[in-house]
Amino acid sequence: MTTTAPAPDITVMKQVNRQFVTGVTVVTAMDGDTPRGLAVNAFSSISLEPATVMVCVQCTSSTHDCLFRADHLAINILSTDQLDVVGTFASKAQDKFEQVEWERGPFGSPLIARSSARMEVQIRERLQASTHTVFICRVLHAEVDERSPMVYSAGKFFDGGALAPLG
Repeated sequence: MTTTAPAPDITVMKQVNRQFVTGVTVVTAMDGDTPRGLAVNAFSSISLEPATVMVCVQCTSSTHDCLFRADHLAINILSTDQLDVVGTFASKAQDKFEQVEWERGPFGSPLIARSSARMEVQIRERLQASTHTVFICRVLHAEVDERSPMVYSAGKFFDGGALAPLG
Protein backbone atom coordinates (compact mmCIF):
# COMPACT_ATOMS: atom_id res chain seq x y z
CA MET A 1 0.00 0.00 0.00
CA THR A 2 1.35 3.39 -1.00
CA THR A 3 0.52 6.47 1.00
CA THR A 4 0.88 9.94 -0.40
CA ALA A 5 2.05 12.64 1.95
CA PRO A 6 0.43 16.03 1.58
CA ALA A 7 2.51 18.60 -0.29
CA PRO A 8 4.35 21.09 1.93
CA ASP A 9 2.71 24.49 2.24
CA ILE A 10 3.99 26.81 -0.53
CA THR A 11 4.63 29.59 2.00
CA VAL A 12 6.87 27.27 4.01
CA MET A 13 8.69 26.18 0.84
CA LYS A 14 9.36 29.83 -0.05
CA GLN A 15 10.77 30.37 3.45
CA VAL A 16 12.93 27.25 3.12
CA ASN A 17 14.30 28.40 -0.25
CA ARG A 18 15.09 31.85 1.16
CA GLN A 19 17.46 30.21 3.63
CA PHE A 20 19.67 29.00 0.79
CA VAL A 21 22.31 31.41 -0.51
CA THR A 22 22.70 31.15 -4.27
CA GLY A 23 24.67 32.76 -7.03
CA VAL A 24 23.03 34.97 -9.63
CA THR A 25 23.35 34.04 -13.28
CA VAL A 26 21.97 35.16 -16.61
CA VAL A 27 21.52 32.33 -19.09
CA THR A 28 21.67 33.42 -22.72
CA ALA A 29 21.37 31.96 -26.21
CA MET A 30 20.93 33.16 -29.74
CA ASP A 31 17.49 32.91 -31.35
CA GLY A 32 18.56 33.25 -34.97
CA ASP A 33 20.26 36.66 -34.99
CA THR A 34 18.52 37.81 -31.79
CA PRO A 35 20.11 37.37 -28.36
CA ARG A 36 17.78 36.12 -25.63
CA GLY A 37 18.31 35.60 -21.92
CA LEU A 38 16.88 35.42 -18.42
CA ALA A 39 18.03 35.60 -14.81
CA VAL A 40 18.46 32.15 -13.27
CA ASN A 41 19.49 31.17 -9.74
CA ALA A 42 19.06 27.42 -10.30
CA PHE A 43 22.59 26.75 -11.56
CA SER A 44 25.08 24.20 -10.30
CA SER A 45 28.28 22.45 -11.19
CA ILE A 46 27.82 18.72 -11.69
CA SER A 47 31.34 17.54 -12.51
CA LEU A 48 34.83 18.93 -13.10
CA GLU A 49 35.97 16.09 -15.38
CA PRO A 50 34.35 16.38 -17.75
CA ALA A 51 33.29 19.93 -16.88
CA THR A 52 29.51 19.63 -16.63
CA VAL A 53 26.92 22.06 -15.26
CA MET A 54 23.14 22.33 -15.04
CA VAL A 55 20.58 25.11 -15.14
CA CYS A 56 16.84 24.92 -14.54
CA VAL A 57 14.42 27.12 -16.47
CA GLN A 58 10.68 27.45 -15.97
CA CYS A 59 8.79 26.18 -19.03
CA THR A 60 6.51 29.25 -19.10
CA SER A 61 9.47 31.64 -19.41
CA SER A 62 9.49 33.61 -22.66
CA THR A 63 13.12 32.49 -23.13
CA HIS A 64 12.49 28.79 -22.50
CA ASP A 65 11.67 27.74 -26.06
CA CYS A 66 14.74 29.51 -27.46
CA LEU A 67 16.95 27.70 -24.93
CA PHE A 68 15.21 24.40 -25.60
CA ARG A 69 15.93 24.69 -29.35
CA ALA A 70 19.54 25.81 -28.85
CA ASP A 71 22.62 23.59 -29.11
CA HIS A 72 24.75 26.01 -27.08
CA LEU A 73 24.05 28.56 -24.38
CA ALA A 74 26.05 30.84 -22.10
CA ILE A 75 25.97 31.10 -18.32
CA ASN A 76 27.04 34.51 -17.06
CA ILE A 77 27.77 34.62 -13.31
CA LEU A 78 26.93 38.19 -12.38
CA SER A 79 29.24 40.48 -10.45
CA THR A 80 28.38 42.91 -7.67
CA ASP A 81 28.26 45.84 -10.10
CA GLN A 82 25.51 44.28 -12.23
CA LEU A 83 22.31 45.04 -10.31
CA ASP A 84 21.13 46.80 -13.47
CA VAL A 85 21.73 43.61 -15.47
CA VAL A 86 19.89 41.30 -13.07
CA GLY A 87 16.97 43.74 -13.00
CA THR A 88 16.79 43.77 -16.79
CA PHE A 89 17.03 40.00 -17.21
CA ALA A 90 14.52 39.31 -14.42
CA SER A 91 12.02 41.52 -16.27
CA LYS A 92 9.75 40.84 -19.20
CA ALA A 93 11.42 43.56 -21.32
CA GLN A 94 11.28 42.93 -25.08
CA ASP A 95 14.94 43.69 -25.82
CA LYS A 96 16.93 42.83 -22.71
CA PHE A 97 20.23 43.31 -24.59
CA GLU A 98 19.47 46.88 -25.68
CA GLN A 99 21.46 48.48 -22.84
CA VAL A 100 23.78 45.58 -21.97
CA GLU A 101 27.32 45.27 -23.28
CA TRP A 102 27.88 41.76 -24.64
CA GLU A 103 29.80 39.78 -27.24
CA ARG A 104 29.43 36.42 -28.93
CA GLY A 105 31.40 33.60 -27.38
CA PRO A 106 33.48 31.11 -29.40
CA PHE A 107 30.32 29.08 -30.11
CA GLY A 108 28.07 32.09 -30.74
CA SER A 109 26.30 32.46 -27.40
CA PRO A 110 25.94 35.93 -25.81
CA LEU A 111 28.57 36.59 -23.12
CA ILE A 112 27.71 39.56 -20.89
CA ALA A 113 30.48 42.08 -20.10
CA ARG A 114 31.38 42.84 -16.45
CA SER A 115 30.37 39.34 -15.28
CA SER A 116 32.55 37.73 -12.62
CA ALA A 117 32.67 34.54 -14.71
CA ARG A 118 31.30 33.43 -18.05
CA MET A 119 31.06 30.08 -19.74
CA GLU A 120 29.72 28.74 -22.95
CA VAL A 121 28.26 25.26 -22.91
CA GLN A 122 26.84 22.61 -25.18
CA ILE A 123 23.45 21.26 -24.14
CA ARG A 124 23.73 17.49 -23.70
CA GLU A 125 20.39 16.62 -22.05
CA ARG A 126 17.03 18.27 -21.47
CA LEU A 127 15.08 16.75 -18.59
CA GLN A 128 11.50 17.67 -17.80
CA ALA A 129 11.02 18.21 -14.07
CA SER A 130 7.46 19.28 -13.40
CA THR A 131 7.25 23.00 -14.30
CA HIS A 132 10.92 23.31 -15.33
CA THR A 133 13.42 21.97 -17.83
CA VAL A 134 16.78 20.93 -16.45
CA PHE A 135 19.52 21.55 -19.00
CA ILE A 136 22.60 19.33 -18.48
CA CYS A 137 25.52 20.95 -20.27
CA ARG A 138 29.17 20.27 -21.10
CA VAL A 139 31.38 23.32 -20.59
CA LEU A 140 33.29 24.23 -23.77
CA HIS A 141 34.69 27.65 -22.83
CA ALA A 142 35.14 29.34 -19.44
CA GLU A 143 36.68 32.57 -18.20
CA VAL A 144 36.94 34.30 -14.83
CA ASP A 145 37.22 38.01 -13.99
CA GLU A 146 38.51 39.66 -10.81
CA ARG A 147 35.07 41.08 -10.00
CA SER A 148 33.31 39.70 -6.91
CA PRO A 149 30.22 37.58 -7.60
CA MET A 150 26.74 38.69 -6.63
CA VAL A 151 24.82 36.33 -4.32
CA TYR A 152 21.14 36.16 -3.44
CA SER A 153 19.44 35.22 -0.18
CA ALA A 154 16.12 36.01 1.50
CA GLY A 155 15.04 38.30 -1.34
CA LYS A 156 18.18 40.46 -1.29
CA PHE A 157 21.43 40.69 -3.24
CA PHE A 158 24.84 40.62 -1.52
CA ASP A 159 28.55 40.96 -2.28
CA GLY A 160 29.81 37.38 -2.59
CA GLY A 161 33.43 38.52 -2.27
CA ALA A 162 32.85 40.00 1.18
CA LEU A 163 31.83 36.76 2.85
CA ALA A 164 33.57 36.17 6.15
CA PRO A 165 35.15 32.76 6.74
CA LEU A 166 33.94 30.68 9.68
CA GLY A 167 36.33 29.33 12.28
